[in-house]
Amino acid sequence: MLKVVHIENLNFKYQQKAVLRDLNWNINSGENWVLGGVSGSGKTTLAKIIVGLQHATETIKINFNPNSNLPAKALYVDSWYQFKSLEGVANFYYQQRYTSKQANETLTVNAELVSYAEENGLHFERVESILEALKFSSFANSQLIELSSGEHKKLQLVKALWLKPQLLIIDNPYTGLDVESRKGLNILLDQVTIEGVQLILICNDTELPNAINRFAEIKEGQLVAVNAIQISSTNIKKHTREIPDFLKEAPVYSSNNILKMVDVGVYYGEKQVLKHINWEVKAGEKWLLQGNNGSGKSTLLSLINGDHPQSYANELYLFGNKRGSGESIWEIKQHIGLISPEFHWYFDVTLTVWQTIASGFYDTVGLFQQLPYTKSTQVDELAAYFGLTESKNELLSSLPLGKQRLVLLARTIIKNPELLILDEPCQGLDQQQTKHFNQLIDELCSNGMTLIYVGHFESQLPKSLTHQLILSNGEVIKNIKAYQTQKELVK
Repeated sequence: MLKVVHIENLNFKYQQKAVLRDLNWNINSGENWVLGGVSGSGKTTLAKIIVGLQHATETIKINFNPNSNLPAKALYVDSWYQFKSLEGVANFYYQQRYTSKQANETLTVNAELVSYAEENGLHFERVESILEALKFSSFANSQLIELSSGEHKKLQLVKALWLKPQLLIIDNPYTGLDVESRKGLNILLDQVTIEGVQLILICNDTELPNAINRFAEIKEGQLVAVNAIQISSTNIKKHTREIPDFLKEAPVYSSNNILKMVDVGVYYGEKQVLKHINWEVKAGEKWLLQGNNGSGKSTLLSLINGDHPQSYANELYLFGNKRGSGESIWEIKQHIGLISPEFHWYFDVTLTVWQTIASGFYDTVGLFQQLPYTKSTQVDELAAYFGLTESKNELLSSLPLGKQRLVLLARTIIKNPELLILDEPCQGLDQQQTKHFNQLIDELCSNGMTLIYVGHFESQLPKSLTHQLILSNGEVIKNIKAYQTQKELVK
């Protein structure tokens, strides 16, 4: 039997901290693995070492099948994708996703695929079925900067499944994908394994391709073979730290009417992204916002955040005031705390943890002034509440994804906002971190904070949700204004 991957006594340190210790791993022909376990255990590092994106001196051998018709390549699909403008610039800012839609600053999806086909000698007609399975065909003319994190994930999956390398490693393959897209992806993954692709999926999901037949975790730096049940059965410990006193008080509401949309629509040329949206959110309500990829959720939230220029062209009321009545975007943001995959994506991760949390007072990406004593104390209290005290002087980029997301949550709620918007806040987190994160949300919202929470799956929702809005193709298909139990909400 061909030993496709052979790793012997692999060691790796990051900032003098041992991540991988004498790790051994053999992957034989026909084996398709899931690599699970807690965030920060070294899964992504190991994947990057295998494909040569991270340097290691120990023995790592990949033996490709010389008789296969598939490319003798090991391809790694990252959790996030970094793209560049037509001028080769990668330094985008968050609002640019909405202000650049007419400016043609980045390639379109179709142009990106044409370039990829030319680079890898691929036939364009063979990509159509992949696009359809992932429900991505309609994005052909969208610029890369317009895409949400889930849509960027789909683009990377399309390219990987089109190339069909002999070894395919996908980090968090289901990140940002709705239920139907996940099912379509699993079908595609099963198809490529039949053709000879071997898989390593880095995730903690339970609904996996049928082809998966091996499971492992990294524990204390070493690879440990497990079974499927163990990967999803992490013991969840209840968060026991006490909320800082300044967050026990209810937010100071400027109005009982947080949000009101009257027949709101958003257009890009002849394309209508939002259609006749009517929605009201009152102070203290906890809304679940749902919809398939491309349904218009991110655009809807961008109107509320003040990031979308078409908010001025609609009848939209925020915190009791009609949009466009003289308020600045920064005056709107003073009322709002926001987390989204895109915001995390564009955030400056070269800040320290402490600086990141403190920047939430001023809604800036960076800390440009010295904090008064009271505010500095609140940053320290919040860092302690989230278990980040020991990391507060470390760079945000040095932390595992799960801790980065907790830091951004701390930044988001530091000013005790009237409205908390959490757009798929648990993307990329393991099951333990997701449960922990949502426990924190329930505790933090117990003071009367208003919440809009975007999430696809029942197992990944806070318990405090009371209302629900569902979008499809830019239209509201469900609007529940009365209290519902969590199970009733997600039916």
